[in-house]
Amino acid sequence: MGFTKLGWSILFLLVAFSIFVAHVLGLISVNHNKESVNDSYSTTRTLKIGDSSDHLMWFVQVSDLHLSYFRDKARATALFELCDFTFKHINPSVILATGDLTDGRKWDPAGSMQIQEEWTMYKDILDKCSTVKKIPWLDIRGNHDNFDVPDVYSPKNLFLKYSMQGRNQSRSYIRKLRVGSESYAFVAVDATPDVGIKSTFNFAGILSDNEVERVVGFHRELNNVNYSVWFGHYPTSCIVSPLDIRNIIAADQKSVAYLCGHLHTFFGWVPNMYTLQKNGFYELELGDWKVNRMYRVAAIDHGLFSFTDVKHNDWPVVLLTNPKNAIFQSSREPIEAMLSSTHIRVLVFSPNKINSVKIKVDSASWNNASHISGPLYVLPWEPLNYSSGIHNIEVVVIDIYGQEKVVSQPFSLDGTKLEFKLLPKFLLMVKFNTVLQVMFSLAVACSVLPFCLLRYLNKQVLDGKLRLECLGKDSFIYRLLKRLWILSNMNSLFYPIFLYPIYISIGPWAFAELVEGHYGWIFLWGIIVNGAFIADTFTYVYALVQLFFFEGPIILCTAYSLDKRLHEYSVNNKRNKNKLLETVRSFISGLPYLLILLPQLLLVYSTYLAYGLLAAVGPFRSWPVVLIVWCWHHARTVPLQKVRTAGRAWEKKSAHN
Repeated sequence: MGFTKLGWSILFLLVAFSIFVAHVLGLISVNHNKESVNDSYSTTRTLKIGDSSDHLMWFVQVSDLHLSYFRDKARATALFELCDFTFKHINPSVILATGDLTDGRKWDPAGSMQIQEEWTMYKDILDKCSTVKKIPWLDIRGNHDNFDVPDVYSPKNLFLKYSMQGRNQSRSYIRKLRVGSESYAFVAVDATPDVGIKSTFNFAGILSDNEVERVVGFHRELNNVNYSVWFGHYPTSCIVSPLDIRNIIAADQKSVAYLCGHLHTFFGWVPNMYTLQKNGFYELELGDWKVNRMYRVAAIDHGLFSFTDVKHNDWPVVLLTNPKNAIFQSSREPIEAMLSSTHIRVLVFSPNKINSVKIKVDSASWNNASHISGPLYVLPWEPLNYSSGIHNIEVVVIDIYGQEKVVSQPFSLDGTKLEFKLLPKFLLMVKFNTVLQVMFSLAVACSVLPFCLLRYLNKQVLDGKLRLECLGKDSFIYRLLKRLWILSNMNSLFYPIFLYPIYISIGPWAFAELVEGHYGWIFLWGIIVNGAFIADTFTYVYALVQLFFFEGPIILCTAYSLDKRLHEYSVNNKRNKNKLLETVRSFISGLPYLLILLPQLLLVYSTYLAYGLLAAVGPFRSWPVVLIVWCWHHARTVPLQKVRTAGRAWEKKSAHN
């Protein structure tokens, strides 16, 4: 009975967390109803898939180049090779460069700005690349290309001067082209904030009202194309917009995919970050060029979209376009056309002559494919033999030097689909702004509410209205609850610890030079600078890190120190004090605080490098440092009687037992 309110509080948090998890799972779930796959495409034409090279177009994408003046010059050397040699032999219809063209980092990683030498490096590569003279190079800005840029027309926006498209297009744009009998459109979405503050609070993409209006207006220009591909730097999950960017893309009935970068490979955990959005289009994040040297080859073949992500200099490049991978089946494609197709179709790219292309389906024998033209190889087949369930197709390509590439992929012709992996779906389908806000709210509740509840329960016990139930003295829960109880009822420690998560939720974190020559305020819910409001979600990441790696540890450490003083009180009264021994014990007791303090000092220093002294001494960064020192000093020196008073309710419990 004594802990009824505690139980209700825990139940409330569990229910809130369950609702949050259910919401996230609902966001990343996709209905794979077979009828919807066929019906959604019924308004467009279905082409007969045979051995013709018509109705076929392929293109390439590279992302997150991070050309740097200070580190890894090999990025630029390899990029020139990719452009002048690799793309020459792939011969795409268009090349997409989806942001973070330059690194924008000073010699110290925390400092950021637009560095002219990096942009000159980028322009020199494009000027020297023979491929770019014949093939459109469609580039767009990323967040690194927007560090320390006060507005899009500022002289600091070097994208306007040194990029391929920036000379004519300052923000989002459309590029149309015709290949054979088909017309295609590539829609670039520039979601970099209007004011590009320095790193690190420059992570999320933001579409202003004006940019949303501009992008929505593109729909009128897409009426006369057969297919459209949308691309940008940021995944849709990282874009804050008054109108959901996914709805904007989906409203274009010709769109087949949205291609992006930005998340690299998520620390190597997600090398293949792909999903099918609920709106029916693919969202495909490409691994970075910076470290992983990745690029993408994609094709639209008779309305079917296929792609492969390739490591630089990994030849030959093989892309199966019919039948396509069973994972990638969209309601915007004529999936049923595979069942009536007459040929298996494979694109093979190599700087060397291809000696053989062999194909087999399931356990059938190998057959040699015929070369049609360019990279296209075909093999006649009977798709009705594979009209049910999941099957496997395998391709082996060998060039004249014996280099071999084996590609194997599952396919289905009846709409049976394989599922995307959970983590890529989560990263691309949720809205990080919403998820981080909910996570932060729960973290603050877990930091604040238990303290409030324990203070309330303490008053109830001391007033005789509540009796602590029996808990085993040797249990972990007993020791933890007692320590937190004592800490929550010591005002000199309770208030500074209790108020920190509340303050970072509502108060300004710092006033700092966020863009050179422009000062602004940093809040949890956004940044105000140069007359603009920037709703960057990375502030929530910083706040969560503080709560988990500072607030939690300092609470546990201080609570343990107070309980330890109570435990040693009787022991110290029974023995003579040894000054040297007491000094050693004091040093050892301070080690946990030192371990908490060192990361905070590093964060203060990195904030100083990024935004200057004013940001470093702001409440968000300075409060934790002061609080750690205060908690260590006060837990050692506070009169013992105050500690015993804070734990009086437990003395009553002990007396009762």
